[in-house]
Amino acid sequence: MIRMPKFEPAGRGAAAEVATLGRPCRKAGVRPLFAALLWGMTSVAVGSALTLAAPVQAQAASQAAVPSGAPAPVAAGRAANGSFADLAEKLLPAVVNISSSQNAPQQQQRPQGQRPEIPQFPPGSPFEDFFRDFFDRQQQDQPQRKATSLGSGFIIDAKNGYVVTNNHVVQDADEITVILQDDTNIKAELVGKDSKTDLALLKIKTSHPLVAVPFGDSDAMRVGDWVLAIGNPFGLGGSVTAGIISARQRNIDAGPYDDFLQTDASINRGNSGGPMFNLNGEVIGINTAIFSPSGGSVGIGFAIPSNMAKQVVAQLKDYGKTRRGWLGVRIQAVTPEIAESLGLPGHKGALVASVTTDGPAAKAGIQAGDVVTKFDGKEIDEMRRLPRVVAESPIEKAVPVEVWRKGKAQTIQVKVGELEAAEEQGLLAAGPEDKQPPKDKAPAQKPTETLGMKLTTITPELRQQYEIKPEMKGVIVTEVAGNSTAAEKGLRAGDVILEVGQEEVRKPEDVTAKVQKAKEQSKKSVLLLVDRKGDLRFVAIPLS
Repeated sequence: MIRMPKFEPAGRGAAAEVATLGRPCRKAGVRPLFAALLWGMTSVAVGSALTLAAPVQAQAASQAAVPSGAPAPVAAGRAANGSFADLAEKLLPAVVNISSSQNAPQQQQRPQGQRPEIPQFPPGSPFEDFFRDFFDRQQQDQPQRKATSLGSGFIIDAKNGYVVTNNHVVQDADEITVILQDDTNIKAELVGKDSKTDLALLKIKTSHPLVAVPFGDSDAMRVGDWVLAIGNPFGLGGSVTAGIISARQRNIDAGPYDDFLQTDASINRGNSGGPMFNLNGEVIGINTAIFSPSGGSVGIGFAIPSNMAKQVVAQLKDYGKTRRGWLGVRIQAVTPEIAESLGLPGHKGALVASVTTDGPAAKAGIQAGDVVTKFDGKEIDEMRRLPRVVAESPIEKAVPVEVWRKGKAQTIQVKVGELEAAEEQGLLAAGPEDKQPPKDKAPAQKPTETLGMKLTTITPELRQQYEIKPEMKGVIVTEVAGNSTAAEKGLRAGDVILEVGQEEVRKPEDVTAKVQKAKEQSKKSVLLLVDRKGDLRFVAIPLS
């Protein structure tokens, strides 16, 4: 079954159903193929959906070199006759199938001494003993069943037996098996995993000769370049497909570090964790997600870029976990209206909505309302680039951060923190729930109207009604006109306006005066800093 419209793991599909029968799925056969076709037919009836071979993101510090034991890049490419056969023949031994199993939880047992009610029969009836024996057998513990899933992976270090795959392929697995091209089964150890990028690193120990492949440079790939994808779709291991890079830097809302390569090479369920190769035989992507109306490939697949993946893999190898850089800010996109209200040339950068107390940014002096335009010399052309750049920065490194503040650029030195340490300390706790404010009470004073909103000062009654913190100061919104631009921008009753034009406001007259001043200066919009139950964000309200 495919859900809409969210992504789903692709490593757990029809092949997994076949595996629960106790038969290996590493070879194509009647049972796995029939199961796959049956699954496909049922999927078509569901309708269009987004299907995930896995979620993804970016990573921290050290740049990983070509792994030990990896062969030199294959200089084959596409033969003169248009065939990829020579290249595929050299790469296939390095691609593996991943089988992971998980013990299914046992059904809850009835309390000791209790049994289902036995039907009433005449005294001495032979059925009485029969049903008693039957129900007694049902009370005995049944062996646990195993849920099994299949995916793909590839060997990056033949000497030490390191294998890369997707996290969702091995997530919560009690047992992981790596199946080589010649059907050799090897038990694998989980070295480390990262849910934010959906990557996992396995290790196998064997005297069997292994073949490894190196990571390539995903940044060098251009739209239109040829690629090969090899994996285990629907349990049919060792499948090779070819296509091109269709697009770069795709954001599919899988996580904070989305930067996918898009390809039209056929990727299906079971391809999760499999490699995408360039024509030099280097891994430039890890196949992760597909967009599909039927559960099968329609030519829109997504892969984690190798330059992102190899940093994650290097840290999993060294530490067994990731160590990402951390800045300690909450950010939002810079819209044209926000850029105009700040006097920022172009609408690039990441707008700082709030700063974590005692975080790296706060210690360095970065403030809410700053727009980060450069981080450690790297241009921040859009908001979602900043988390990736910060995550890839070495921890404890002092880096220059260029910000736009009050109409001019300035540079601030920031020492990068560690994201995982901040998570353990609870510094990244989720914001308050976005609840609708109660409507059973009315404000005690006549509100001021501006920008399609009714505003008033914060009274004790309103503070209690809208659950506003005691230390919060500002102007509260009590009503928003349904056809106003404020409503279009998402403002609503219970919001507290803290700043207008990056200047504090304490009463409705302050808001009115600053809005009028912005109009006199011929500004197209005015920038508000709004608090909603502890969640800060900037909102640019058009003045026309």
